[in-house]
Amino acid sequence: MSDVLYEVSGRVAHLTLNRPERGNGITPGLLAELEQAVDRADQDPAVHVLLLDGAGKGFCGGYDLVWSAEGQLPNHDPAQPWDAMLDYAGMSRNVRAFMSLYGCSKPVVCKVHGFCVAGGTDMALCADLLVIAADAKIGYPPARVWGSPTTSMWAYRLGPQRAKRLLFTGDSLSGEEALEWGLAIEAPAAGELDERAQALCERIANVPVNQLAMMKLLVNQSLYQQGLHATQVIGTLLDGVARHTPEGYAFQGLAQREGFREAVRRRDEPFGDLGRSTFKG
Repeated sequence: MSDVLYEVSGRVAHLTLNRPERGNGITPGLLAELEQAVDRADQDPAVHVLLLDGAGKGFCGGYDLVWSAEGQLPNHDPAQPWDAMLDYAGMSRNVRAFMSLYGCSKPVVCKVHGFCVAGGTDMALCADLLVIAADAKIGYPPARVWGSPTTSMWAYRLGPQRAKRLLFTGDSLSGEEALEWGLAIEAPAAGELDERAQALCERIANVPVNQLAMMKLLVNQSLYQQGLHATQVIGTLLDGVARHTPEGYAFQGLAQREGFREAVRRRDEPFGDLGRSTFKG
């Protein structure tokens, strides 16, 4: 395994996204390794808690869009009919990989530094607890064009009004703001992030693993009863729709001609943030 590193220290399994040269961009290979690592930790009786993080400058910048947006995605040729169910089948596989964190019987803590945006939030929000560096940013800029959050966790983590505030604008939160909103459980200074996340995991690991599994199952069932699965079906379908609107085709066409960075720059220019965390209230 190379895209996701796996190490056990005491009762804590450390899973590290390991594509730092690409901002830990999501690919099918990375998702396959993530599922394998989660399953490995879940089956290890010595492991009580998982700690997920990312190597390099940030946690995860979303899907590797040089691989996708700048390339020609299958089933994405504007001259050909779009097969929505083919699109849904592919994205559903990704959702299952993200949701392996949610479905793991053991608690998962996600440690965010630098950035966690776009598809990276689909992954992170499936963890049980988020520890986000105060100066990090987290958000879903593709809500502006070319995306819909497939795991659809925003409303369940923030409530409908705050979820709409972010998804209507594509704005990002700083770690401090994420703590104020209840998205993060802690938002330490960047230099204290590793220590605080590790301390939380070690405290959780003091609880018997069967008790942890019971408590996670109890809380997770409440989200299922609120309709999480049905919401994810809609979110995944809408992600495909968003990539096949006139604006979605134009975004990918620009990425193919001039590169993904330029496409993002033009998308974000009217908002004045160019990808920065600029939430103001």
